Amino acid sequence: MTTELPFDPRFDTVIDRRGTHSAKWDMMGPVYGVDAADGLAMWVADMDFASPEPVRAAVAAMAAHGVYGYFGDDAAYKAAIRWWMQTRHGWTVEDGAIFTTPGLVNAVGLCLQTWTAPGDGVILFTPVYHAFARVIRAAGRTVVESRLVRDAAGDYAMDLDAAAAQLTGREKMVILCSPHNPGGRVWRQDELVALAGFCARHDLLLVSDEVHHDLVFPGHRHLPMALAAPEIADRLVMLTAASKTFNIAGAHVGNVIISDPKLRGAFATSLGAMGISPNSFGMAMVTAAYGPEGAAWVDDLVAYLDGNRQIFDAGMAAIPGADPMPLQATYLAWVDFAGTGMARDELMTRIERGAR
Repeated sequence: MTTELPFDPRFDTVIDRRGTHSAKWDMMGPVYGVDAADGLAMWVADMDFASPEPVRAAVAAMAAHGVYGYFGDDAAYKAAIRWWMQTRHGWTVEDGAIFTTPGLVNAVGLCLQTWTAPGDGVILFTPVYHAFARVIRAAGRTVVESRLVRDAAGDYAMDLDAAAAQLTGREKMVILCSPHNPGGRVWRQDELVALAGFCARHDLLLVSDEVHHDLVFPGHRHLPMALAAPEIADRLVMLTAASKTFNIAGAHVGNVIISDPKLRGAFATSLGAMGISPNSFGMAMVTAAYGPEGAAWVDDLVAYLDGNRQIFDAGMAAIPGADPMPLQATYLAWVDFAGTGMARDELMTRIERGAR
């Protein structure tokens, strides 16, 4: 049964993004051969909602200033991150633990450069966000796929025994997606603790990408890996960002949070070698987002997304054989169409040409 929400101009106002250099809308033609005027862009992980007022006001103030020089003094930015993690997730983060990158895919690349060598294996629990494998291979490392299995509830689960059986001795890193994309799985504490033990036993560094951590539906709670398993702080790198939460992926700001001093030093060296400087607009946007107004907006956003999820599930229930994974977090649906009996080409044609 779906929950009908009253009209909310923040989320119900249709904003035309065509012709704005939007990857999601303006690349539909080059990628799929579908004109943006005819199709629905649902293939890129950003939303079509305007960012909250504090974010827009911060951008307007920056633009009105008229001078767009290099960014400096990140004290307010770090304080905002610390406030958000403590308030929303119960996670205490030190100022010195926070590093800034142009995004989390870039952060993954920096982690690979810092703690692995060409030919080393990097474990992914698949299916998972495609950019991880792309960056691993581009860096000359080896992707080691550990297939997720579906449990009795239809959710994805990690098979750590199978992952252990795959090890060759060349593996140096595990990349976790938490909450998981695709599938929207919110990992339980016991699952996170088990993964931490796996990494400790096999001397593996764990990189935990938690970019979707704020978009968790009622009945579930995201637990940062740093809280679930503090005993592996000496082999843990946390990745977070405001990009998915506040729809500001174009700001290109990601956070790498590292508790262990030795790991911090190594990452700082890699970051310095790249000569990376933060984006002034992006830093202002994140600082503005991570506050009480932003928190209230996110609460309303998640309620709205939960309504969308219910509508989607009802629609899938009307398609014989469609098997959507129970979505616990994220706005990215994951559906098994094998039971429909449609061949792959027919299915893709229906999705690309028929779903309008």
